[in-house]
Amino acid sequence: MGSPTSLPAPAGVTRGAPSLPAVAEVGVFVVDPTEPDPLAAPALAGLGDFYHRHGFVVLRGLHSAEFLDRVERECVAAQQAVLAGTVPERYGSTQYLDARYLDRAGLDRAGLGRGGLGRAGRPDGAADPSGRASNGTAPAGADVEIGAGHEIGAGHGIEADVEAYVNYVEHVEELAPAVRATATHPLMVALLRRLLGGDVWMSPSENDGVVYQDARPGRESGYSRIGWHSDWQAMPSLDVWPGCAFTLHIDATSPANGFLRVVPGSHRWATPAPYRNINNVAVPADARPSGGYTDVEPPDEMPLGFEKIPGEIAVYAERGDLLLHDAYLWHSAARATENATTRRHVRAGYYSGDRGSYRDQFIKNAAR
Repeated sequence: MGSPTSLPAPAGVTRGAPSLPAVAEVGVFVVDPTEPDPLAAPALAGLGDFYHRHGFVVLRGLHSAEFLDRVERECVAAQQAVLAGTVPERYGSTQYLDARYLDRAGLDRAGLGRGGLGRAGRPDGAADPSGRASNGTAPAGADVEIGAGHEIGAGHGIEADVEAYVNYVEHVEELAPAVRATATHPLMVALLRRLLGGDVWMSPSENDGVVYQDARPGRESGYSRIGWHSDWQAMPSLDVWPGCAFTLHIDATSPANGFLRVVPGSHRWATPAPYRNINNVAVPADARPSGGYTDVEPPDEMPLGFEKIPGEIAVYAERGDLLLHDAYLWHSAARATENATTRRHVRAGYYSGDRGSYRDQFIKNAAR
């Protein structure tokens, strides 16, 4: 991070007049993986304190440009395999998508995210005769039914001339060795142990694994943004916490292609379980009433959608940045402002609580 410096005075401003301070990128720490002990480098001296105070950090420089190119190639190949239906259904699902998109595309919401949903949702990855993609667009030229007597193709919402793609590939680490290397990188795992204060482990779930996400803003996209939530709220009945999510950014982020919004310090609040949520999803009776590092109640109620929260900030990433954010942190993602953009990354979570308490649970409380 470093001390703020002063920007040169703009043209037309008298020499010597006060200039605007340059604000260091919030939470960014540059790592040199060639150092004998990278985590002991002076540049990372304040990383732990920043994380515990604010709930997130961005690690820059961990992966080389060549490695990132490999991650991108392998993820795109996996994405195309899901679209083509050449891999089993477990790699493509709709569990994270906007339910309104599922309605438009005529996909089955009852089995949200598992089996029979799109081209990859067939036994042994066989192609679906409907020609649907598993969780993104329909292939170009295909007509997709939307309920009785309606369909969309040219001019009806999911545009027929849009290049076909899927928004998500689950268990992408099984299809992309570079992603597996990312998810198990020794330096990242060692840092997570320090931040979470003990041994760490990834979710043993058969339902998601490491996820490759391709967010796009168009109407044909099943995912473009996500509303306020904390990751803890998705599994409030479990004692696997504390936890931390990692996100490796394949694309740099900006207002043009979307970005992360966070409320620094919110991980220290006692955030209620999502009994009140925009999707009207039931919360199990055994859910913990709140989750966080203290018993302090949040100063504001978490919005159901995308409203501004006092104290929130934007967190922008460069290609290759590794974001670590606490599972209790309040966060959301803003939709892109330009249509011809993508925001791609791979992500998963680590936990340091009771591994024996883990079971599959996903409360889809956040707005899409």
